[in-house]
Amino acid sequence: MNIRITRNFRQDDMPLLGALYEAVRQGDGLFWWVGDEDNWTNVFCAFEEGKMVAKGQVAVINVLPEDCPENCKHHIYVNLKTIPERERDAELLEELYQRLYARALELNETLPSHHGTYLCVGNFAHEERNTAFFTEEKGFRPLENLYSMVRSLNEPIPSFAIDENFSCQLWDMQTEREEARYLKLEAEVWPDAPLGLNRLREYKAKPNWTAIIVAEGEQIAASVMAWREEEGEGVIEDVFVREPWRRQGLAKYLLSRAMDYLREHGSETAELVVKAANASALSLYQSVGFAQAGEEHRFYLPIP
Repeated sequence: MNIRITRNFRQDDMPLLGALYEAVRQGDGLFWWVGDEDNWTNVFCAFEEGKMVAKGQVAVINVLPEDCPENCKHHIYVNLKTIPERERDAELLEELYQRLYARALELNETLPSHHGTYLCVGNFAHEERNTAFFTEEKGFRPLENLYSMVRSLNEPIPSFAIDENFSCQLWDMQTEREEARYLKLEAEVWPDAPLGLNRLREYKAKPNWTAIIVAEGEQIAASVMAWREEEGEGVIEDVFVREPWRRQGLAKYLLSRAMDYLREHGSETAELVVKAANASALSLYQSVGFAQAGEEHRFYLPIP
């Protein structure tokens, strides 16, 4: 009988983590990296005979401001993966899940109490075995489906014009005041899932990160973020146009500027994520050359 040790991730576990990552990625699983050392209290690993056989991770993703609608919830996400031959090992999954759930309850205590919290999980559509553990064993309910979309930057990038009343510039948000201004605007557009300061700073730490904004006078009308991942792929995130300035071509203009920016910084592809139910956004991204590359299914469980 194998003796299993379950504990938090440590620096000397990196080689074993790399082996687990490669095994999960061979099956094209959605795998979270462990992040910096200050995040390792949120990472739990299971070891047998000197091998990492499973890893679980938990993170606060959305923290709602107090003025959000009552039906909106804070979101805490978990990611739980095993080596492929142990995907049906209910005992192994349960052991790590209990660690993750206990940690999620601790994190929930740090969130503002004016809204409830959902514990969520996301898997690629084909990860049926892993998803079944959460839905059939733990009672997670459908939340939303997302499409990942990809575009080659070696293909011609369309150019779009905007009214001469608008200006466009890169915004590096160097001060806390600038960050707060951006987050207020972003929450205005996405009140049910605002970005939050922690995730904003996580994005800002990415290679070649920038925000590209369109303004009319002193008013920011629209924005998009772009950066390169370590492997070189370009990422486009948080595309939004504020209500008074919609239907003026600003989103297409910003997407073309973001693609130009990524190509100038060495990326050959641009990737983004869109809600499957958002038909208008899907049409927008397809109109500038993006094509669906994958699908993620997300589920939730209310935290008492």
